[in-house]
Amino acid sequence: MNFNGFTNEDFDVFLIDGLEARMEALKENIRPKLESLGQHFAPTLSALTGDEMFVHVAKHARRTINPPKDTWVAFANNVRGYKMLPHFQIGMWNTHLFIWFAIIYEAPQQEVIGARFTKRATKIYKEIPKDFAWSVDHTKPETVKHGQLSKKDLLSYFDRFQNVKKAELLCGYTIDKEKAIQLGSEGLMEQIDEVFNKVAPLYKIALNIK
Repeated sequence: MNFNGFTNEDFDVFLIDGLEARMEALKENIRPKLESLGQHFAPTLSALTGDEMFVHVAKHARRTINPPKDTWVAFANNVRGYKMLPHFQIGMWNTHLFIWFAIIYEAPQQEVIGARFTKRATKIYKEIPKDFAWSVDHTKPETVKHGQLSKKDLLSYFDRFQNVKKAELLCGYTIDKEKAIQLGSEGLMEQIDEVFNKVAPLYKIALNIK
């Protein structure tokens, strides 16, 4: 494991102008760190979920003009891809680091999964820590703290996820850039481990794993 934490320079990669220059910096500075985190946390997530987890580092291969505003490593129980599955992510925007359990718009069975979340809404509402966050769009950095939501708000997220084709649902934890840098390698690893332990039950609900 050769992950040494994130630096100001890593976060500043997203301020570099131009697709080619930003992608070059991403590949050189950030991707090796995400690969290290991927190799480290895949066994953890496999143990937490009971499913073998495979590592997928974002390649941003389809981009031809606009440089990526964020990047990530994802973990899913399929070696070929993750976007169609409930999965986990560690990634970063210019402003913060994120650690997610995620189901994005490419996943089928939204109606079924949303119904499972609705059924377990009381348990989810009670057990997710107040300083954790929710997102309904992985392409935007904005999130809402769990502590700011009522149970009715949470149910509205689950209802939307069931009934809107392109709806998404992400739950996890965000860390401001300065704090992420300050935590260093060891502190960050502990924080990520703690978050995955808290959101792993959501994966089990999504896949109906007892």
